[in-house]
Amino acid sequence: MTTLSVNDVRNDFAETLNRVRYQGERVLVARRGKGVAALVPVEDLELLRALEDRMDLAAARKALKEPGRIPWEKVKRDLGL
Repeated sequence: MTTLSVNDVRNDFAETLNRVRYQGERVLVARRGKGVAALVPVEDLELLRALEDRMDLAAARKALKEPGRIPWEKVKRDLGL
């Protein structure tokens, strides 16, 4: 992954964006040597979202198997809904 300063990205944003889009390059944007953001191809973002969804689903399935669940009606009552 390439690391560029905020100033470098600002000064050459179009070229940086083209490298990300057309070459699949990942760019870490740094301020004072510390990463503050990343530019990644849309495909990478979509993959990350899909992985997060799978992890959430796995966690939900695991939680449903745990004993001692609280009925939905009690949750609503406790929250004043």
